[in-house]
Formats: sequence, structure tokens, C-alpha cells
Amino acid sequence: MTLFGYDQGVFGGVVVTKDYLDTLNLGGPEHKDLLGTVTAIYDVGCLFGAIAAFSLGEILGRKKSVLLGTTVMSIGAILQITAYGVPQMIVGRIVAGLGNGLNTATAPVWQAETSKATWRGKLVVIEMICNIAGFSLSNWVTYGFSFVPGPVAWRMPLVLQFIFIAILFATVPWLPESPRSGMPLRTLISHTDFSARWLIAHGEIEEAEQIIADLEGTIVEDPWVITESKEIQWAANFERENGMSWMDLIKGKTGAGNTCTIRRLLLGAGTQAMQQLSGINVTSYYLPTVLIESVGLEEKLARLLAACNSVSYLLFSLIGIPNVEKWGRRKMMMYAAAGQALCYMLITILLRYNEKEGYPHTKEVASASVAFFFLYYVFFGIGWQGVPWLYPTEINSLSMRTKGAALGTASNWFNEFGITDFILVEAFNFMVVEITPIGIQNLQWKFYVIWTIFNAAFVPIVYLFYPETADRKLEDIDRYFRESARVFVFRDKDACSSKRPLAYIEHEEREIRRNSSVISTNPEIVKKRLASLAKANEELRYSHEEKV
Repeated sequence: MTLFGYDQGVFGGVVVTKDYLDTLNLGGPEHKDLLGTVTAIYDVGCLFGAIAAFSLGEILGRKKSVLLGTTVMSIGAILQITAYGVPQMIVGRIVAGLGNGLNTATAPVWQAETSKATWRGKLVVIEMICNIAGFSLSNWVTYGFSFVPGPVAWRMPLVLQFIFIAILFATVPWLPESPRSGMPLRTLISHTDFSARWLIAHGEIEEAEQIIADLEGTIVEDPWVITESKEIQWAANFERENGMSWMDLIKGKTGAGNTCTIRRLLLGAGTQAMQQLSGINVTSYYLPTVLIESVGLEEKLARLLAACNSVSYLLFSLIGIPNVEKWGRRKMMMYAAAGQALCYMLITILLRYNEKEGYPHTKEVASASVAFFFLYYVFFGIGWQGVPWLYPTEINSLSMRTKGAALGTASNWFNEFGITDFILVEAFNFMVVEITPIGIQNLQWKFYVIWTIFNAAFVPIVYLFYPETADRKLEDIDRYFRESARVFVFRDKDACSSKRPLAYIEHEEREIRRNSSVISTNPEIVKKRLASLAKANEELRYSHEEKV
């Protein structure tokens, strides 16, 4: 994710570099549309990369998907670094986007499937903070190289992404495969080669239980491991019997067994759609441009403020780590959206007076608007940076988890390329990144009204339709959708609570007791099992008392 953040942020500094504009002949207002296309075409690649994860994520497994995506990104980076014309740069941007889309559709799923419920939200938020760290680093790198003349000023920042590519190649092969991964059977590939990736979905129970035990730091005979394994087995069988293919979804079928597949896909994709429609890519790709053209700052000062803002963004995002489980997903999204709407409203008002002819305090209101760009990033970093990547991996069923996350990610990249001149009726036809330079040039302060309205609308949408997923096991969420058909969730206390419902805790306690009663012929295993049971029950009692 650090590579993703670096790759996303680095072009914000590149597009205002004189040598880049001269080399690719993209300078001047007459080339604003082409400049936007070259920048935004990256997201077309991301879109198709995320779509590719629909099938590749299940065929290859999580590890190989990430390694493939990183390899593709390497090729795209080389093409961009060596570009001397627009065609090669466009090809490089698309290829790099393909790899990034595949990675960003896979990594959050992998993270969620190998995490305990109490740590899942924190770990995905930390993953997104690594993204922000990469984004911040890219801003400082491009600011530093802006003092260097010639092509080094923009080519070297692109070269430096290979540091993160090398780290991925060195570390990913050593990470554990997901115990919930459920790819289709491929008889041409050996059993040994797939190892843990077959797991529960294809009857490899022992290997799956070993991975679960390793992730929990316990033994396979631990009643908690047995209970977790049986719940995943039950969910896998239920989804196998009641799940739907993509063709069924396209035809609008809802499926048997009340799995609420379409609703869950839409909820997951909706979070990423809202993330992009919040206006984040107006600033993440173009903050120096925004500060130069909308606020009227000099290039070097605009670059410096963008770099300082990235540090503020990173620091305030840390607030999400301890609070993503405490506050819950719903509250984080609602409060952050309200704050973002307020910031864009004040930015709109201040820039209106900054552009008003004859207004005597243009410098003061322009300076004040910068503060609200900073504050916008504070709200976004706390609430909307991590949760939209986490939510699709939690809300979708076992059989649809990779498809759902990929659809959510595809929605993310589609929306970045997704706002047209007819914004209110065809919101997803053109891309935010593509139209931002043109929008700033032609609409000026009115351009920011769009993002004010969108952010304000997200508050009631989340409140009405989005169930809470914090402090739930993934199997708890499957159970909720099997037992509840309510589209409006705001009146359901269990659906809105950031604490795990008592019914789920009691069910798990019963299953652990039942599984611990199985008699083993090995006295040592019995001894270990009883000790593990005592520890598990103590943790459950403490957790329940803390919730009460």
C-alpha cells in the first residue's frame, strides 16, 4: 500500500514540473484536457486491473495475485520513466494502473481474511496509513527534486518507486496464504503448489486449521480453532449451495438461501464510490495545481504546502487505528463526511471572494482557504481513507468476498475517472482526475460546490443503509444477512452497534464448549485443550464485561 500511495501522489508533483510539460508538449491552457487524460488514464488501468482480480484472485490466490500485480507495475514504471512522448507515457500509465488495480483489490481481502475480528479494522487502517506514508513521501520527493533542473526533476521521483517494488518482491513470498481463500479446482496444478490456498473451500481442513492456529499463536487442538474452522466450513458449504455466479448477478437473480448477495455487493462498492465522490482525488492528484490556479500561490510555495499537508494527513490518520473498532465504521464515515462537507463549503465561499473583482481582502481569504484544504485531509484521513477499503472485504459473503472487494475497487477506480459535464445525471461516465484541470480552469470556485453537495449527501446514506461491521467475525456478518432482510438498518440496534451483539458471543461460547468436550486419546492434547479452553472462556468473559 505504500507503493500505491507513492504512485498516486508522485504525479501531483510531476504535472507541474516544467521539463515534463516541455518534453511531452503538455504546457499551456490549450493542453489542459490532454494533461488530464495522461494523468487520469492510470485509473483506467486500475479499473481493469481490479476487474481482473475477479477471476485471478480466486485462481492464483492472494500471494501470487500481489506478486503478479507488482510485476506489472514494474513494467509500467519503466515505460513512464523512459517516456519522451505522450503515447509511451499513456501506455506506461495504463500498464502501471493494471498492476495497481490488481494489488489494491487483493491486499485488503488478504488482510481481512488473516486477521482476528478485534484487529481486522486496525490492521486495514494501518495498511491505509502506509498508503498515506507513501503519498507523503512522494510529495516531499517531488518538492526536493523541483530544485533540480532538467529531466531528473520528474524522472527520478518515478524511479524511486522501485524501492517499494523490491520490498514487496522480498517479503510477500514469505507471508501466509489466506485460510478462507476458495479458488476453483484446477486439476492441472499440483496439490503441493496450491498448499494452503485450497484450504477449507476444497476440503483441506487440516491445513486450514494449521494456518488458523499459527495466526492465533495457538495449537490446532484449541477449541477456538476448531470452532472457527467449523464456522468457516459451514459458511463455505452454505455459499456453495446458495451462492450465485456473475451471470446470475447480471440477470438480477437474488439467489436461494437469502444470502443478500446483490445488496452486499452494492454496499461494498458504494463505500468506495462515496470515497472518490468526496473529492479526494481533486487534491491528491492535483493539490499543487489547485493551490497555484485556484488559490494563486507560487509553484514552490504550492509544492511545499502540499508536502506539509501530506504530513498532517499522515499524522491525523493515526487517530483511526485505535478508534476504527471503538467508534465503528458507520460513525467514522458519517462524522468524517459531515466534516468534509463543511470544509468544501468554506473553501467554496472563500474562493468565491478570492475571485471576486474589486474585493479588498483577496489575499486573506485565499490564505484562509488553504487551512480548510488541510482540515479536509484531517477528516478524510480519520474516516474515509481506510474504512472504504475495509468495508467491502467484511460485508461480502465468503464466495463473493474477492469479487466484492474487486467490484468495490473497480468502483473506486471507475469513480476516479467518473464525473462528466453532466455530473448530476451521468456521474460515472468521465473521470474526476480527467476533468479536474478543466473544471478548475472553467468553473473556478463553482467547481468545489460539487464536492460540498456529495459529502453532505453521504451522511444520511450511511445512516440509513449501512450496517455496522466492527467487532464482528466475518461469519457473524454472514449470519446477520441470512437472518435480516431489512434494507433500512438505522432502527436495528444490533446492526448499528459498534460492539459485537451478545447473541453472537453466546453462540460462540456454546460452540467452544461443545468442541472442547470431544474426547481425545492423547492425554497431552487433552491437557492443552483444557488450558486453551480456560483461556478462551476468560477472554470471552472479559470481552463481554467490557462491552456491557
